Amino acid sequence: MGLKMDQRNMIARRAAREIRPGMAVNLGIGIPELVTDFVPNDWNVMFHSVNGILGIGPTPSKGHEHPYLSSAGGSPATLVPGASFFDSTIAYGMIRRGKLDVAMIGGLQVSRKGHLANWVVPGKRVYGIGGGAELALYAKRVIVLMSHVTEAGEPKIVKECTLPLTAKNCIDLIITEMAVMEVTEEGLLLTEVMYPYTLEEVIGNTGAPLYISEQLQTVD
Repeated sequence: MGLKMDQRNMIARRAAREIRPGMAVNLGIGIPELVTDFVPNDWNVMFHSVNGILGIGPTPSKGHEHPYLSSAGGSPATLVPGASFFDSTIAYGMIRRGKLDVAMIGGLQVSRKGHLANWVVPGKRVYGIGGGAELALYAKRVIVLMSHVTEAGEPKIVKECTLPLTAKNCIDLIITEMAVMEVTEEGLLLTEVMYPYTLEEVIGNTGAPLYISEQLQTVD
């Protein structure tokens, strides 16, 4: 079973705390697209989408969707003042030139060393790696937003990725419905446990060793 909507929103709300006023932030498909709903409008954050938008706003209310305006994942989108449109060549040029402060992307597996696998879904037809590799390599900071385990209950945070890699040593922070972990040179540092989960549940559902922060927090 996948994540419930309240869990997805919880992850997005926590991820929004990693954003600062004036940043340029790319939001990947899925949970990352929800982050726009939790960032104050007066922060002047410019959300970037690889389909050629800089300045995506909050999710439109039902019945007010624009038929020709969507995010890279095809979800209805809005714009903020100062937004601009361009082709995908420019969108990827921004990424490759290192213009993005943060990239928030989904993940299928993340290893203890911060390797990312997020493009081949087992049993599904896949057309290509997409833009995940550029984002993972060139954004100044890369944050993964994902469920802690697969629908079969298997850990997605592992010692070594078994799925094809998107990029190596690229992840800075992992946020799931269970926990927040920093990727450090020593390994994965658990900094937050999400209520109602316990430390023991986080450890039991993680397929890689964890270091426990001395300032470990429980987040409601």
